[in-house]
Amino acid sequence: MASRLIKEDALVRKDRFKRADEARQTLTQELHTLGASVDMELRERITNIHSNASALESQSKTLRNRTATLGKTTRQWSGMADGARTKLKEIGDIQNWAEMIEHDLLLIEETLRIVHEDELEDDDS
Repeated sequence: MASRLIKEDALVRKDRFKRADEARQTLTQELHTLGASVDMELRERITNIHSNASALESQSKTLRNRTATLGKTTRQWSGMADGARTKLKEIGDIQNWAEMIEHDLLLIEETLRIVHEDELEDDDS
């Protein structure tokens, strides 16, 4: 009976070792699979990050160029606005000058009218 118990114990131990070995192999395989899937996901994310970084760098360069162009255009428009302001001021000066001449001509016209009336009265007398 003891030999039978020893044999059964040996078989149980052998079976336990076999199941433990199978469990170890399964766990190892699962860990490799998990590691591979995590690695693949991380690689995809890293690729996406590098791709986005390249796109951002390109967009940043385009933005810098367009900003420089916009600054140049703004300076040109500012110069045009200053020129227009100067021209409007000159037009205002011309208008003022024209009004002064018109006033002087009205004075001369009124003076001539008065003189002409005086001459007519002198001729009638």
